[in-house]
Amino acid sequence: MKIFLSLSLAAASLLAANLVDTAKEAGLKPIPNSKTELMKLIDNPKNHITDEKVELGKKLYFDPRLSKSGIISCNTCHNLNEGGDDGVSAAIGHNWTANPHNLNSPTVYNAVFFDAQFWDGRDPSLEKQAQGPIQAGPEMSATKEHVEKTVNSMPAYIAEFQKAYGKDVKVDFVKITDTIATFERTLVTPSAYDDYLNGDKNALNKTQKEGLKTFIDKGCVTCHNGVSLGHGMNAFNVHATYKYQNVGDFKGDANGMVKVPTLRNITQTAPYFHNGQIWDLKEAIAEMGRIQLGTKLSEKEVASIEAFFQALEGRKPTLTMPMLPASTLTTPKPDMN
Repeated sequence: MKIFLSLSLAAASLLAANLVDTAKEAGLKPIPNSKTELMKLIDNPKNHITDEKVELGKKLYFDPRLSKSGIISCNTCHNLNEGGDDGVSAAIGHNWTANPHNLNSPTVYNAVFFDAQFWDGRDPSLEKQAQGPIQAGPEMSATKEHVEKTVNSMPAYIAEFQKAYGKDVKVDFVKITDTIATFERTLVTPSAYDDYLNGDKNALNKTQKEGLKTFIDKGCVTCHNGVSLGHGMNAFNVHATYKYQNVGDFKGDANGMVKVPTLRNITQTAPYFHNGQIWDLKEAIAEMGRIQLGTKLSEKEVASIEAFFQALEGRKPTLTMPMLPASTLTTPKPDMN
């Protein structure tokens, strides 16, 4: 009996080791558990992450006064209290305007691991991306001048910029959005999945390990790979047409390519797909199998993959709500028009 148990445990250990190797060979990479190695992935060598920049960026991220109306912040559409998105099919912005292309807000959590931002991948970095929604009419609807005037109207903000960047800092639109991006670079959520790939063989339960194997065997890793579990741009509607393709007019970039969204915290980022038309995760998995893999996944396979997705629920950074500087007489007034 003891020999049998020993052989069983050895076989289970070998299977686990082989699964980790298989996952890595398939292009899956964990978030490093070493802070030094993580910083190599998330830091911007042109604007290094510091505690002062992160704290200031957090305040700006939560400050609705950067918007034209004075009531929309970055956190409105990328809510850090849950999945880092807004939980609606189409993003809602200035004057209760829905995104004109019916596009869903992607999560900001782990966005630092992408080399392309927005559904059409038009911006290469978080720094560049941070400039877009602030100026977009259906989103925050502000001008560069409004943002600069707002921040520069508050002495407390100026003092924090000087502390973060030096006394001679010019607090302009780019510096403001770069600082927001610096905060966003820290929004990383390591999970049990990462623990498993980093060597903790007990981090996933048996069902989740089987789900990871199904995920690999069925070819989901073709697009959902790398640290982000959604690396780069890829073709959409490869084998069939997404059943809600006609909701909105989004067709991808100039080549018809679409950014592959991260699967991290996928259980908290419904609704799914670029236009947010599917709310059931199982349905989303089955639809991806049909249109991208050209296969009809069985209920067992769908359930298996969903079980693996549970292991992607990450440990979010501990955040305290920032206390924002008081407005002054020169701070721009809210404009609802």
